[in-house]
Amino acid sequence: MPLRNKIRAHDRTDRSSPQSRSTGVASDTPWGAARLALTAFFAVDGFLFAAWVIRIPDIRSQVSASHSALGLALLCVSAGAVATMPLVGRLCLRYGSRPVTVGSLAVLSLAVPLPAHAHSVAALGGVLLLFGAGYGGANVAMNSAAVDLVAQLRRPVMPSFHAGYSLGGLIGAGVGGLLAGTLTTAWALALSGLLGLAVTVGAGVVLLRGPAAPLVAPGRPTAATTSPESATSPTSPSSTGTAGRPARIPHARLLVLLLGLTALCCAYGEGAIADWTTLHLTDDVHAGAGTAAAGYAAYAFAMTSGRVAGTWLSIRLGQTRVMVLGGLTAAAGMLLAALAPSVPLALTGFVLVGLGLANIFPLAIARAGAAGGPQGVALASTLGYGGMLIGPPVIGFLADGVGLPLALTTVAFAAVLAALLPLTARTR
Repeated sequence: MPLRNKIRAHDRTDRSSPQSRSTGVASDTPWGAARLALTAFFAVDGFLFAAWVIRIPDIRSQVSASHSALGLALLCVSAGAVATMPLVGRLCLRYGSRPVTVGSLAVLSLAVPLPAHAHSVAALGGVLLLFGAGYGGANVAMNSAAVDLVAQLRRPVMPSFHAGYSLGGLIGAGVGGLLAGTLTTAWALALSGLLGLAVTVGAGVVLLRGPAAPLVAPGRPTAATTSPESATSPTSPSSTGTAGRPARIPHARLLVLLLGLTALCCAYGEGAIADWTTLHLTDDVHAGAGTAAAGYAAYAFAMTSGRVAGTWLSIRLGQTRVMVLGGLTAAAGMLLAALAPSVPLALTGFVLVGLGLANIFPLAIARAGAAGGPQGVALASTLGYGGMLIGPPVIGFLADGVGLPLALTTVAFAAVLAALLPLTARTR
């Protein structure tokens, strides 16, 4: 069957489901207190991560690290996150996603100031393990809480939470850049940590006081599916066996794995672009330093805008179509950005990449949570983190052999896979 017909068939199923007929998806749900509080958690998570990232050059000078030594220390962030994510998934099942979200953000806020007080590479690696544990734990817990809230709202609003993360990152990078010449690294990270704690306390009170959303457990039909798309997923009534038996757990795990691979392909591109965009623009396209920085900012702004529109797009087009079209758009944009001979064309390409990748990761995580509960979120997030981890070094090794422009085209191939895997997951 041609790809276009497959997409149309999937989205006809989405719109004709019992959930679509019974509840409708025409109007947006008001921003309730729990949704606002959870969005604040996503935003402060992005803010704290950006506050740390823009101070990496200062920290490197502080510990007198070589490029390779700093790279090993930075790997500790991913190591701490990947080691923590499965554990946090189990904690969410036992104690609930909302309390674990509050605890994880508190750990992250307390860990942010610590790198400024490390005076050796070993000490930096140790504090970054704690930082990574808080960051990874927060991402699993927040996404699990978001999956539960999406099920309660009966709306595909997951992209709006990730838009909060992107917006927080933009604010963190902007404010941190403006104050870079005024505040020392220690003061900047300390104030960021205090802001994180203040938001954690304020938003945490609201989040914990609100009625708990129904826990999405693996293999069980939910009272409210995450979107029209989920009406034929392993967690919906239409996928249960005779006499209301729940769907087979191995089938749900396969679905989660496919969605996790989708997140991995998307995160591969995000990680590669974050580390190599400015270098490509300056060295290969011969842009000035200011233009190169504006190029990455344009990509980040496009991703934020795409996520703001993600709920509306999911309702109008269906989640499968949004993910497929997003992956294909990102692939075309990456080929343009990597191979363009002029700065305007390259910048246009990066904007298309940002718009295309914007909603793939959040929708993949949402559907993994619907199929596998908090542990599904943990597995998909871990795979996604793996993509973020391998992207930059793979691009670096390939760039040494074939040049950076051709190396960046691998992001386009990953985006195509991110477009095709949701079709496979939807069929499963």
